[in-house]
Amino acid sequence: MDKVVEFVDLRENMPLNQIVYKGLRTSIIKGIIPVGERINEKKYSIELNVSRTPIREALYRIYEEGLIDYIPNSGFIVKKTTIADVEEIYKIRIALDTLASINAMNLMTDEDFKDMKELLELTEKLEEEGQVSEVIKKFSDFNNMIYTYCDMPRLKMIIHNLRDYLARFRDISLLDDNRRRKALDEHKLIYYCLRDKDVSEITNLIKKHLDYSKKFIIEKIKAQEDLEQ
Repeated sequence: MDKVVEFVDLRENMPLNQIVYKGLRTSIIKGIIPVGERINEKKYSIELNVSRTPIREALYRIYEEGLIDYIPNSGFIVKKTTIADVEEIYKIRIALDTLASINAMNLMTDEDFKDMKELLELTEKLEEEGQVSEVIKKFSDFNNMIYTYCDMPRLKMIIHNLRDYLARFRDISLLDDNRRRKALDEHKLIYYCLRDKDVSEITNLIKKHLDYSKKFIIEKIKAQEDLEQ
């Protein structure tokens, strides 16, 4: 509960219902509120020191997004991520990342490419030093560069919302040494394709990159399901 309280930061300069929604949603996505847990409105109201109304409003919004279920006579329960969820999210991500990358490659300046190359070199250095958490952050920075350079604010907003769902998948995937190494090599190839303005290759590479990540996540989900049986 302490972690949840950290995410529901009442000092933020936004409406209370938005603060509660954002904090609970993040806590669910990051697995701080675990799968299968019942979210007791009264308990959360006391712990967060807010009335039950913003909590209830937040839960209905999160329910509409498909992150939680409503069980009659029981309340809201955190949903388990299914293979179908992963398949859908990665299909959307492939389409959006491809569009963002193609648009970015046509707008990036020499300075932009220089900055991207330096980021990859720093990421490689951190990987060699075994600084895994920092490497994962740099992976996000790489993606954010593309979303910024593509100059498509609405696409960037959609990607931002989608990446909240992908955050849990990303951490599962990139904590694996082999997958992280492969992902870094794939980012380098994406950089070269962007620099060379190779639309065909960047399209194929992004699909392969994300398909590999999706396959890794699905294997993890299946392994967890086997353990639970």
